[in-house]
Amino acid sequence: MADDLIIVSTPYVPGYRITSTKGFTWGLIVRSRGLGGNIVAGLRTITGGEIHEYTELLNHSRQNALDRMKEHAKALGANAVIGVDFDSSELGQSMTEVLAYGTAVVVEKETASTNPVRLS
Repeated sequence: MADDLIIVSTPYVPGYRITSTKGFTWGLIVRSRGLGGNIVAGLRTITGGEIHEYTELLNHSRQNALDRMKEHAKALGANAVIGVDFDSSELGQSMTEVLAYGTAVVVEKETASTNPVRLS
């Protein structure tokens, strides 16, 4: 398996079996766009459409939260995280919290002997 963790939103990893569960894992980040970005974004709301400044901020925040979740899972001794999801909320009027979370597990590749086929 590669040095990086396997990350899936499903409750299992196809082709692998879970050998142990390490527990709940998460990564959290709170971000605020600077004054200049808020002014530009505020002006964009007048004309409507996508506000690219906030889209970029949220994309970076999600990636940071995911990276922190991976670090936490590795510290727990996991090589995979299952059931991964995101949550976000506003704090005050200028900050956004982004949370990535899942279950840290240890998996191993399935072999023919660990997943026998039954013939009827």
